[in-house]
Amino acid sequence: MATIEFWFDFASTYSYPAAARIERLACEKGISVIWRSFLLGPIFQQQGWNDSPFNIYPTQGCYMWRDLERICADLGIPLRQPSVFPRNSVLAARVACCFASEPWLPEFVRHVFSANFADDQDISNRAVIEGCLDRVGVPGAEKIEQALMPASKNLLRAQTEHAAAISVFGAPTFIVDHEIFWGNDRLEQAMAWCKSPGLNPPA
Repeated sequence: MATIEFWFDFASTYSYPAAARIERLACEKGISVIWRSFLLGPIFQQQGWNDSPFNIYPTQGCYMWRDLERICADLGIPLRQPSVFPRNSVLAARVACCFASEPWLPEFVRHVFSANFADDQDISNRAVIEGCLDRVGVPGAEKIEQALMPASKNLLRAQTEHAAAISVFGAPTFIVDHEIFWGNDRLEQAMAWCKSPGLNPPA
């Protein structure tokens, strides 16, 4: 089966619609999705940014929020601009890294994104993440305890370092056989590449 890696950060605006639609599209096309949670903060810091570029460059930020409104309206998913942006996504990312192979992971990811971008909830709050886990039918408190262990912390750090090493610079990013596609609007192109690569491998 063809495979696509989906790299996302729970604080990433455009990762929200990508997470809402990737599983359905992949199922329709017979593509397997590998969910890769990571943190954009350390990668932005390597580029000299101490905040989201959408905050650093207000004109770009205003465009992004309006663009996201249009995208979410087209998809029929709710959007409420978070009162805090970007939110700390470390706890949710640790859970997603720790349980990346669990069948409930995609649904959990969507719940967390909805909490942040539809319900304006603080996803750094343990109770919020525990609630997202409970809603997918797993014991939230137990899973969070596992995600808070040092091994899970190290796993997220290693995954974020790996993202930087393979030239992931933003989210969402889709990777197909080392080919990088950046942005929610590149999801269809990435899936088409799974079935029929269009160019010679990069030098």
